[in-house]
Amino acid sequence: MIADQCRELAVLINCCTDGKGDGFHQTSIAPLGFGRESLTGRMLHGVSTPMLAIVVQGKKGAALGEEIYRYGEAQYLVVSVDQPITGFIIEATPDRPFLGFKLDLDPRELCKIIAIHPTEIADKKETSVRGFFVSTADVSLLDCALRLTRLLDTPQDIPILAPMMIREIYYRLLIGEQSEAVRQIATSGSNMQRIAPVIQTIKGDFAKPMRVADLAEQASMSPSSFHNHFKQVTSHFLLPCLLLYRLVRSLAAHLAYRDRRPINRGSHTGLLVIDCENG
Repeated sequence: MIADQCRELAVLINCCTDGKGDGFHQTSIAPLGFGRESLTGRMLHGVSTPMLAIVVQGKKGAALGEEIYRYGEAQYLVVSVDQPITGFIIEATPDRPFLGFKLDLDPRELCKIIAIHPTEIADKKETSVRGFFVSTADVSLLDCALRLTRLLDTPQDIPILAPMMIREIYYRLLIGEQSEAVRQIATSGSNMQRIAPVIQTIKGDFAKPMRVADLAEQASMSPSSFHNHFKQVTSHFLLPCLLLYRLVRSLAAHLAYRDRRPINRGSHTGLLVIDCENG
């Protein structure tokens, strides 16, 4: 059943992206986009934003700190907090390209669903959970992805039906095996929510001197507690994470100056993309 769903989703995504080249392709449903890559070896460095990404064909990898994640067909990843990530394609050919389904996650919508279904979405004991995880998709989640993708064929239905289907995807994530990590995206006062504004500060003011004590105060934590929770959520210690943000932004600025083009800040892809093969 799951294999059949992936094949059908792959056919739909291939039809939407065929002839448009490799890369990310935005759809007429604002938070939804498709990834297509026909070659391996391309490295994408960037800062990921909260998102769900399902692999429907091929294999992909991601490096987060010192950890390497590999995921293939019928597996999905969720990024629940902004953080530096390096992505790379493991399995793809021109005849059978890598195909991916990507949906941006809105913490406000997640919060609304938690409020409506407080018993189904259990509020577990607070712990710091990783802001990035890979899991295997079940039939229900893939069915939601299929129905949302099919909706592109009837654009007149998108304004009414797309929000309902996206909310169902959120619900499936919130009751899935990684429910705690997804819940903390939207739960006020969770460690992930307390770390998230600090990451925004680092992204916005990365060129300015920063004091750990000030960042810890922003997160309402002691410096030692802040260090521990920051590492748990992002898989990075604070200093390497700050250096990665600076590196990504500096490389993007360099390439933009070289090509005389605006910096792509990842508003569509969830990544501030740098193609190292062409840089």
